[in-house]
This record gives sequence, C-alpha cells and structure tokens, in this order.
Amino acid sequence: MKRIALCFALAVSMTPAAASAQVDVRIQVGLPVAPPLVVVQPGIQVVEDFHEEVFYTGGYYWCRRDAGWYRARGPRARFVYVEPRRVPVRLVRLPPGHYRHFGREQARAEHREWKERRKAERRAWKEHEKAERREYKEERKHGHGHR
Repeated sequence: MKRIALCFALAVSMTPAAASAQVDVRIQVGLPVAPPLVVVQPGIQVVEDFHEEVFYTGGYYWCRRDAGWYRARGPRARFVYVEPRRVPVRLVRLPPGHYRHFGREQARAEHREWKERRKAERRAWKEHEKAERREYKEERKHGHGHR
C-alpha cells in the first residue's frame, strides 16, 4: 500500500501544475497633454519632434521600445505592453528609429519624394504600355499578309 501511495505522490509531483501567471508590463512615456501630431501615412500619425517614436492610429497611442510595442488610450496614460500579434501590421512595417524627432518639414519632404517616385513609375508604366501596343500592332500587321 505504501508503494502505491509513493508512486501516486511521485506521479502527481511530476505533472506540470496549471499556473496562470499574467505579466503586466507598463511604461511611462511623458507626453504632453495634447501632443502635436504629424501624418506619416494615411491613418498613422507620429508625435512631432519627440525623443521617442510615439504613433497614433486606431484610437491608440503606440510606442516601440526595444523589441516590444506598448499602447495607451491617451497621451498621458500609462502604456501597456501589447502582444506582437495584436500590433497593427502598418506600424510594425515602419522602419525603427526613423520617426524620432520627426517634424512637419521631414513629412513634407518625404511626401514630395513619394510624389516624384509615383510620377516616375507612372511614366515608366505608360512607356511600357506604348511599347506593348506598338509591338502588338506590328505583329497584327505582319500576321495578316502585309509586309
């Protein structure tokens, strides 16, 4: 009987205990009450000229620290850690560190660069389409007994 009790006690001690530990990590960022925001992409803004990257999107302020993301409902609220799968993809894709001390002039310059790239891409696409049309016409012309 003692042997059965000992085996049972040993088996119970070897099974993992169901522990429900919850980690609550919070940070304080120190934003002003109404921080000025600059648009970096449609739907994403960054706090202007701030020493940390603090974004505003989807009704939350988001801060990236080290490899983690934190969010808060208001600029003066505590930022709470957010699991990576819950962070908006558009934020994750932003280059780390690029938007520290980001200002309106930088935003305007990036917008101008984007417009120029877009114009160049459109011109290249139009040229490509023209070349395809010319090639198609030439093929049709020679394919129907014309020389």
